Amino acid sequence: MTPGPATDFLFSLERFGMKFGLDNMAALCDALDRPERAFPSIHIAGTNGKGSVAAMVDAALRAQGYTTGRYTSPHLQRLEERFAIAGCDVDTERLEASAARIRAAVETLLASGRLGALPTFFECTTAVAFDLFRGAHVDAAVLEVGLGGRLDATNVVTPVATAIVSIDFDHQAQLGDTLESIAAEKAGIIKLGIPVVIGAMPADAAAVIARVAAERGAPLIATGGDTALAERAAAIPLALAGAHQRLNAAVALRLLEVLDGDVRHGLRVAEPARRAGLATARWPGRLETVMYNGRPLLLDAAHNPAGARALASYLVSHAPDGVTLVFGAMKDKAVAEMLRELAPAARAVVCTTAPSPRAMTAAALAGLARPLTRETVAVDDPMAAVDRACALPHPVVVAGSIFLVGAVRERLRP
Repeated sequence: MTPGPATDFLFSLERFGMKFGLDNMAALCDALDRPERAFPSIHIAGTNGKGSVAAMVDAALRAQGYTTGRYTSPHLQRLEERFAIAGCDVDTERLEASAARIRAAVETLLASGRLGALPTFFECTTAVAFDLFRGAHVDAAVLEVGLGGRLDATNVVTPVATAIVSIDFDHQAQLGDTLESIAAEKAGIIKLGIPVVIGAMPADAAAVIARVAAERGAPLIATGGDTALAERAAAIPLALAGAHQRLNAAVALRLLEVLDGDVRHGLRVAEPARRAGLATARWPGRLETVMYNGRPLLLDAAHNPAGARALASYLVSHAPDGVTLVFGAMKDKAVAEMLRELAPAARAVVCTTAPSPRAMTAAALAGLARPLTRETVAVDDPMAAVDRACALPHPVVVAGSIFLVGAVRERLRP
């Protein structure tokens, strides 16, 4: 897209980084006449899998005939991807108009002193999502938490159902360095009396969520260890690849059953629509195959150790002779652990520098990878790294950062 002035304003806020707290969002929503109250919402958190579950639930609701809004982050290539209406990315003109409304609201709030400083990029894009979905008169919105849950900008909603898909280590600087502390932050999306579905997760994390749910009178529906549910999920042909998607599908199925069983909000989702949602959901950049010069490349935005573990499991079963891995990652990630997870599946690693100021350099990545792999090289430019990988005989996988996957995908699927 060619950004307009209002969209440029959104991007200008990225320099302020992230900030936790709901005061700015409350002020923005008030100034916009509470757009988040114009539709029922489904709120989804988790270390990994929340985007996949959001895609499945959104697809099932659409299969039932509802007009949906879906808000996810980050985007792979274009900002419009974050805001899907009726299954399609919002068009640029509509996004620009909404961004202009949010910018005007911010300027008014700053002038009145209600805001003491500019809100963050994510706060404003979340306000854009609410504004867009109200304007589109959606029947329901599926909202993915950006980071954590308790203080995430999306947590101003009162949803009709929530889900916490998984708990693992990521973003420890913001969420804490134990599974219990991470679970406590994500459990912050649980609301009084609102059902919460949880995926398979370590017992200590599940115990934290169960305690919060009990304190808030929120019915807790656990999918881990539910054999009958696992068998149902296994019987549905999933559109999304990987064994880990079966666990995500189980969460999506239970979440859809919760919606169907609660007549207060009017969202009925019959079994055929639930199955259709799982069978048709799309979530680009996750075990996605694209063609490059007649050769298939596998793209996967595995950006933390749990994601790397899931990717490695898939590769060991689908490419037992090993792959050539094009790898780029952010400096603030557990890079050495990610590489240890992926090393058994890699015959060679081509390290590259993802297009982000937070990226670790190709040379620094190669220094971590060399002790773990048979062959490691550093190639700074991502597409040059892909070309280098394609010169080797093994299947090529691009992974390690959504910024890397997005940049490569943009070159191959503009």
